[in-house]
Amino acid sequence: MKVTLLVVGKTVEKHYITAINDYLERTRHYLSFDMEVIPELKNTKSLSMEQQKEKEGELILKSLQPGDVVVLLDEHGKEFRSVEFATWLERKMHTVNKRLVFIIGGPYGFSPAVYAAAQEKISLSKMTFSHQMIRLIFVEQLYRAMTILNNGPYHHE
Repeated sequence: MKVTLLVVGKTVEKHYITAINDYLERTRHYLSFDMEVIPELKNTKSLSMEQQKEKEGELILKSLQPGDVVVLLDEHGKEFRSVEFATWLERKMHTVNKRLVFIIGGPYGFSPAVYAAAQEKISLSKMTFSHQMIRLIFVEQLYRAMTILNNGPYHHE
C-alpha cells in the first residue's frame, strides 16, 4: 500500500516545510509515503466560495487514480486517539491494494463531488488549524501511528 497526502496549495512557511519534510522522511522508513500538491487557483477574487470549491474539487478528482481509497481530513470526520488511528491504519494496510489518499482541501473545504468520491472522513481535532499547520499535524500523527505499529520508542502511553 502506498500512502499519499494530497494538499491544495504549497506550504509556504519555512518552519512548517522543514518539520513536514522531517516527518515525511521518518515515515518513509515504514511505508511508501508522498505528499502531492495541487496548485492554488489563480484569480480567485472573482470566484464565489462555491465556485472556488468546485474548481479545486475538479483538480483534486483529476489527481485521483482508479482503486484509490480516499479519506478526507474534514472537521466533520471521525476522531481518533493516536493508538486508535494506528489500529485503523493497520487495518487499511491489509485491505487497501493501491493508494490510501488523505486529502486536505482548500480554505473553503471540499466540493460535493469530492465528498462523493471519498470513502471516509477523519477529523484531527475539534479545533480549527491553518491548512499549513494541519499538514504538519497529520504527517506527525502518521509517523506516530507507524512507530506504534512497529513498537518504536516515539509514542508513550
